[in-house]
Amino acid sequence: MNRYSIIENKNPREIVLLRGSGCKWKKCIYCDYHLDFCKDEEENFRLNSEVLQNVTGVYKKLEVINSGSFAELDKKTLDLTEKICLEKGIKTLYFESHYIYKNKSIQAKKYFAEKGITLKIKTGVETFDKEYREHYLNKGFGFAEVKEIAEFADEICLLFGINGQTEESMQRDIETGLENFERVCINIMNKNSTAVEPDTNVIKIFTDKIAPIYRDNDRVDILMDNLEFGIGTKVQEVFLK
Repeated sequence: MNRYSIIENKNPREIVLLRGSGCKWKKCIYCDYHLDFCKDEEENFRLNSEVLQNVTGVYKKLEVINSGSFAELDKKTLDLTEKICLEKGIKTLYFESHYIYKNKSIQAKKYFAEKGITLKIKTGVETFDKEYREHYLNKGFGFAEVKEIAEFADEICLLFGINGQTEESMQRDIETGLENFERVCINIMNKNSTAVEPDTNVIKIFTDKIAPIYRDNDRVDILMDNLEFGIGTKVQEVFLK
């Protein structure tokens, strides 16, 4: 599995896929990324330190993802991340965080600000349709309003290509994201080990009618394939060996 990459088009930055103790929510019906975990903190730190050694600071921006939330990374990994940011002159750091870590996210922003590093939090809201998000996707955001999510998150991820979504709902989600957050990352549902199947009709609507509108928007990333950032794997048995 590739755990380090450089994104060179929109918002150029380095990106690393680290390994944590496991997603504490782990109830989203479409997600199997949580399989990339280990309960042994020393083993996680050994792996993560190897990955982090690839960071050069070339764009002064580093995105850290870990198939969950930053709060599920061990302390030594977080300390090393901070150390490398300071050594490599990284000015902007990106972490992923679930809504259950809202307060920790706010605290982390203050902590890194004192170090001269701007911490941006990205959260996978998937949709702003609260009924669909909670009753179908089981995201665990409760019925939080957009303004409540924006209290801790700077960027949001949307998930399209699932049964029940429409051209109107997808367009509305993107526009809500752009109105309330700095950046929007659109992920198209890919086949994985869960029971949720990509809806080819919804994906075609997105590809034909919506993607052309936002493809050149510098604030919007569109990932038709979940490996487009150059990290991760489609072969889930890698996690299960």
